[in-house]
Amino acid sequence: MELIDKLKEIPNSGTHQCFACSPVNRSGLRMKLFTDNRYVYSWPSVPAHMGGWNRIVHGGIVCTILDEIMGWAGLFFLKQVTLTRSMTVEFISAVKVQEKLKARAHVVEFDGRRTAKAEAEIFNEKGVRCATAFGSFAVLSPQVARRLGIMTDEDIKTFFEPLLKM
Repeated sequence: MELIDKLKEIPNSGTHQCFACSPVNRSGLRMKLFTDNRYVYSWPSVPAHMGGWNRIVHGGIVCTILDEIMGWAGLFFLKQVTLTRSMTVEFISAVKVQEKLKARAHVVEFDGRRTAKAEAEIFNEKGVRCATAFGSFAVLSPQVARRLGIMTDEDIKTFFEPLLKM
């Protein structure tokens, strides 16, 4: 049995256009998210049109995957809205287009109020670690995110509330 078969999928509404995770953004990565209650996982495959030299994925796309998986780790584990403040990335091995990748992230620190830190990794289909990231995130309640214009009432209902039930 593969790891993915042991995980539960994290709900993600089709009501937004996020480049990384929206299931309806035809130009995006359409990352699906899963959890084992320790990590958040995704198995994205980067389309060929997002590549560069010799089928190597552009570094900005690698950063997007790492940022997204860390953001979802904050959303899922903290049940709060997380916004990236800063992120450092180490590129270890080339990531290739059209290869099934494994990305995973977890929250490593939360001050209980407004700041969380997360770590993420991307592995290629041979299990080789290709990139790692460490991020610092602003943590907001859904109500504060709504007040700041980051989320609407509909976003909270269709996107955020299903996470609270997990």
